[in-house]
Amino acid sequence: MIAIDDILETNRMITEYKLDMRTITMGISLLDCAHPNLDKFCRNIYDKITSSAEFLVSTGEDIEAQYGIPIINKRISVTPIAIAAAAVQTDDFAPIAETMDKAAKETGVNFIGGFSALVEKGFTSGDRRLINSLPQALAATEFVCSSVNVASTKAGINMDAVREMGEVVKRAAELTRDRDAVGCAKLVVFCNAPGDNPFMAGAFHGVAEADKVINVGVSGPGVVKHALEGLKGADFTEIAETIKKTAFKITRVGQLVAREASKRLGVPFGIVDLSLAPTPAVGDSVARILEEMGLAACGIPGTTAALALLNDAVKKGGLMASSHVGGLSGAFIPVSEDEGMINAVNQGSLSIEKLEAMTAVCSVGLDMFAVPGDTSASTISGIIADEAAIGMINNKTTAVRIIPVPGKKVGDEAEYGGLLGKSPIMPINDKWSNEAFIARGGRIPAPIRSLTN
Repeated sequence: MIAIDDILETNRMITEYKLDMRTITMGISLLDCAHPNLDKFCRNIYDKITSSAEFLVSTGEDIEAQYGIPIINKRISVTPIAIAAAAVQTDDFAPIAETMDKAAKETGVNFIGGFSALVEKGFTSGDRRLINSLPQALAATEFVCSSVNVASTKAGINMDAVREMGEVVKRAAELTRDRDAVGCAKLVVFCNAPGDNPFMAGAFHGVAEADKVINVGVSGPGVVKHALEGLKGADFTEIAETIKKTAFKITRVGQLVAREASKRLGVPFGIVDLSLAPTPAVGDSVARILEEMGLAACGIPGTTAALALLNDAVKKGGLMASSHVGGLSGAFIPVSEDEGMINAVNQGSLSIEKLEAMTAVCSVGLDMFAVPGDTSASTISGIIADEAAIGMINNKTTAVRIIPVPGKKVGDEAEYGGLLGKSPIMPINDKWSNEAFIARGGRIPAPIRSLTN
């Protein structure tokens, strides 16, 4: 029997503290669409995506209406295209991305992810063709998101891929310079990328997944912040316990939505990703949670410790609520998508170097931050390499979504709108060159902890 107090509390989470389901994401395998002819392959993937996700958006809307739970995005993720299109006889994969874009428009989803490659240990022909096609694909499409996994704890860091991705980011920025380099906002470079992540831009449908699956991403920074507002003077043990209890409640709501969507669509339920994913709206910020713990500003000494507590408590609470928690579950710290992070950058309390330290304990990594347009490709590659090293050594997912905005400098701002928000251009340490380091190539070997057999 559900108590009336629980119903009222959940209602307050939604109406007052911005609890939402950030996304219902349908993962779709494209392995059975393989064909050497480009036109035939594109027809195959269009038909499978549109038929599989035909009712995804309407089902999400029906669940919203019935339960009163906002579902902000409905999304699709597909098998990494570098794998699914490996047999296609073409050097240009951009038409495949355009087909994915058309399928996204037909189904009405907000984003489609999976224009991706997994190259942590080396390149296949499909990987190389996809990476070469990335800048044009991102410039020519509206809904397509891409990711490239360049490192893992098991394989080490593919420094050839790291070098190439710095150059790809620069080309993608230039091709979308009229839109503040928005192409880069749809591109993530990963270490230890999970195959069940429902969040963009890094979502893809892992090869170990079922033919189709439903994954749900939950969000609730405002709910957690509100829970801490009544704990002035409490010690960290009490703070951690409160966050765990709050995360438990949020995850139960997410599991309800996931199972309902699974049942109605006739697609297996995969995971609930309990990630405190912020938005640019006031009151929906991870940075403000950290400040609620007693920090005068996000980014000052103590910030990394506060984030570590938050991330761990969120995971513990979520795991008690569902047997199928996965994806990136924890706390996200994207600059442009978090009102508190934007404020911290503008007031000078948060730097890229501090953000990097925070990524050692958060869910993902350096996310949605803009830098001057003249930042070199080797500097971008160096940032990717540093972030990949944190993920590799700590056996966690890390990522970089960096946006060098052509024509803009520190003090300017890049505007994207919607969930992508806006980002102040952040200063970057590029006075000294790292080109000789990046040019070495090869692989940084996997750490000793990779030997787990």
